[in-house]
Amino acid sequence: MDKPLWAPSADRVAAAKITRFRHHIETQYGVTLADQEALHTWTVENIEAFWVSLWRFGEVISSRPWDRVLVHGERMPGATWFPGSRLNFAQNLLRRRDLGEALVFRGENGVERRLSHAELYDRVGRLAVALRADGVAAGDRVVGFMPNLPETVIAMLAAVSIGAVWSSCSPDFGVAGVMDRFGQIEPKVLFTADGYFYNGKTIDSLERVRRIAAESPSIRRLVVVPYVDAAPDMAALDHAVGFDAYLGDAAVGEIDFAQMPFDHPLYIMYSSGTTGAPKCIVHGAGGSLLKNLSEHLLHTDVGPHDKLFFFTTCGWMMWNWLVGGLASGATIMLYDGSPFYPDGDVLWRYAEDEAITIFGTSAKYLAALEKAGLRPGDSHDLSALRILLSTGSPLASEGFDYVYDAIAADVCLSSISGGTDILGCFALGNPAGPVWRGEIQTRALGLKVEAYDDDGRPLVGRAGELVCSRPFPSMPVGFWRDDDGVRYRAAYFERYPGVWRHGDWVELTEHGGMIIHGRSDATLNPGGVRIGTAEIYRQVEQIDAVMEAICIGQNWQNDSRVVLFVVLRAGITLDDALRDRIKAEIRANTTPRHVPAKIIQIAEIPRTLSGKIVELAVRDVIHGRPVRNRDALANPEALALYEDLEELKT
Repeated sequence: MDKPLWAPSADRVAAAKITRFRHHIETQYGVTLADQEALHTWTVENIEAFWVSLWRFGEVISSRPWDRVLVHGERMPGATWFPGSRLNFAQNLLRRRDLGEALVFRGENGVERRLSHAELYDRVGRLAVALRADGVAAGDRVVGFMPNLPETVIAMLAAVSIGAVWSSCSPDFGVAGVMDRFGQIEPKVLFTADGYFYNGKTIDSLERVRRIAAESPSIRRLVVVPYVDAAPDMAALDHAVGFDAYLGDAAVGEIDFAQMPFDHPLYIMYSSGTTGAPKCIVHGAGGSLLKNLSEHLLHTDVGPHDKLFFFTTCGWMMWNWLVGGLASGATIMLYDGSPFYPDGDVLWRYAEDEAITIFGTSAKYLAALEKAGLRPGDSHDLSALRILLSTGSPLASEGFDYVYDAIAADVCLSSISGGTDILGCFALGNPAGPVWRGEIQTRALGLKVEAYDDDGRPLVGRAGELVCSRPFPSMPVGFWRDDDGVRYRAAYFERYPGVWRHGDWVELTEHGGMIIHGRSDATLNPGGVRIGTAEIYRQVEQIDAVMEAICIGQNWQNDSRVVLFVVLRAGITLDDALRDRIKAEIRANTTPRHVPAKIIQIAEIPRTLSGKIVELAVRDVIHGRPVRNRDALANPEALALYEDLEELKT
């Protein structure tokens, strides 16, 4: 394709914050940066100067400046950013205290709520007082098993305002999935709603909360938000109190924001659980704030007049990303429910009614709209929309065509890609640059993102491993209970020592952009939701008829679907009843997203000489790719069982 699908007008380029930032760098450092590629190159060759400039450009609030910008910058991991500085993440998100709207919420059941910046500040302050009175201190864990409600945002901000650590799961998780996560970090307080609405159904949460609390002796307080019932029955819950009663009604005035070190734990996020229980990824307050500011201000052009929406649950890092938009002064648009109930226009009605300016969703959602024959731009006034974000899985070239044809012709379509691991993106949008069909616009400023071959040599124009070869502030502080850092280093740095390997298979383009070809590791990624195979195996192993199983992700219709192969006991044949039983077990104890699209009976599972199953080898076979390291297999002949299977063609 010899010309872009879209290019910004001269006025939009001039008004973009990334343009203003580029001019700021040119003036301050006496350089000439002709374009986005030149700006990116400067930021990765001058990483200390870039992050200091961003700190000032984003007007970070801190009570103490840094002693040095970067210590041990040659180490990865091991680099330390802004030692000596003191700040509070919540204080930076609550910088506005006016009557402008901070949060707008719409639920599937038709409920709408609004909170001004002043009201948000007041509620956070009152909840912070309540948490302190309950004995919550800096470093304690406060968790949410919550829908995407305003109370979830309030609880997070209140917890981190006093230096506590926030972690959350969406309420569609089963008890086992929650305990795999919260059970490791021993929370002191759990926030929950009594239930939630999805696809026309009302789903209770309190019975699962009762079981979670019973298995979590560290939990001293349950705070219940009435969502599906104005007066939920909490009789069966120990240490439970309603949200409003816990909040109280006494005004607190100024919030006493705890001033913490740059790397003080802010969030605990969770890996996919591919090789066991999910890893607890600890993100620091300062790095998370700077990454939010870089992505919102520079790559998404977020400002005080924007209404920022992303369709997400509280179990996906995009919820943290969305709420971080408060630091740029935006109004945060929350939605909870199915994106297709009562019909496929529900989110676009929201966008039209509220004049949403930045709309974020998944590539899978856009593909589903297209398959349904929906054309939101024809049926809704989307004239306020400036930027459309897509993530979760690679947006196919046809998806780019669909957006510009059926949603909005004059919008910056920013396909973005990153992960829970860095609480942000490696590649994202450029509001002052063109959009090329099938490509992510640019690499993240300040991150030296490259594609490597097997020998660690950079590639351009050919697919390779996505790596980042210089440190950046939003790298995890570490993993929970991994004091020696062994698991952390193994997760990202073993393949290329001293270089972050992310697990994506990518290609850098001549336009300075990126094309993502999928995952390069065993993590499943249906609809952009990262799923670990170990979480599925733990449920399948409970079924007596199943001897063993292997689970892989199959590339399918511009997305990925979960395929489960099972070896059954002698004399048992896989039928619909057994398939349904397997699916029900997985759904009940994990989430609906873990349920395989295909379950196939197989005679044998290939293993390494040490007895480990080889998911990547099976995935290569079903995609027609050569299998490396066959010599490491105890039974390489078993791979032939997975070749050219008819069940995987439909």
